[in-house]
Amino acid sequence: MLLALKLVLVPAFLAALTAAARAWGPSVAGWLAGLPVVAGPIVLLLALERGPGFAAQASVASIAAIVAAEAFNLAYAWTCRRFGWPVALVAGLAGWFGSALLLVRLPGSLGWAVAAAGAAVVVSQSGLPRASGRVPASRVGRADLAVRMLAGALLTLAVTTLSASMGAAWSGVLSVFPLLGSVLAVSAQREHGADFVARLTRGMVIGRGSFAAFFAVTATMLPQYGVAASFACAAVVSVVVQGLTRRMLAAPRSGRAAREVAAGPRAE
Repeated sequence: MLLALKLVLVPAFLAALTAAARAWGPSVAGWLAGLPVVAGPIVLLLALERGPGFAAQASVASIAAIVAAEAFNLAYAWTCRRFGWPVALVAGLAGWFGSALLLVRLPGSLGWAVAAAGAAVVVSQSGLPRASGRVPASRVGRADLAVRMLAGALLTLAVTTLSASMGAAWSGVLSVFPLLGSVLAVSAQREHGADFVARLTRGMVIGRGSFAAFFAVTATMLPQYGVAASFACAAVVSVVVQGLTRRMLAAPRSGRAAREVAAGPRAE
């Protein structure tokens, strides 16, 4: 049952994100990628295998690991504006691993983790490149989608296998390995270019709130209320927060539309 969950859940979510990008664009796809669909099941597996206390510590580390996730986004989004996806992927992963090595050596309190994640989101929101033009609609072939889903399944197996043997801090950090981010960013750059990646990563920043809310609930509740109640409450809170951040996706578009109206028609 647990193996089936590892093999099916992430590929299914990648397929859903592909459909979202096709229907609503990269910003919405990135926003949906902020949901803890990868890290949540990993920490749930840790709770079932190693106990609520271990999973609570891993939850705190997962929140702090938003720092590493944003390091990946910043490095990839800027590098891909000048280089191809292999160089951008190496730069993004280097940013993630460098940040992860630092995170596992820093204090593991919930307050510190939330503060670090909040600071990372602010820096990323102001530092990510902005799209400079119209972004094309996303069209993904069946073969490419199959490759994405296979990569997602293989990466999930790798992360869950490693996270089970490296302690709570590394388990939490590895649960936020840029699994979806790397697959989506590489595909976005190959098919549509750097502006599509910029929109995608900015959408991810907006989605971090629901991710942090999910793990704040599990970190707080797991030691006292057990696995079922903690993860059920965390899922509800995460969905609510995700819904509240939906308006933030419309704000940039509204601002651009207002500026276009104020500027008036262009001279031919």
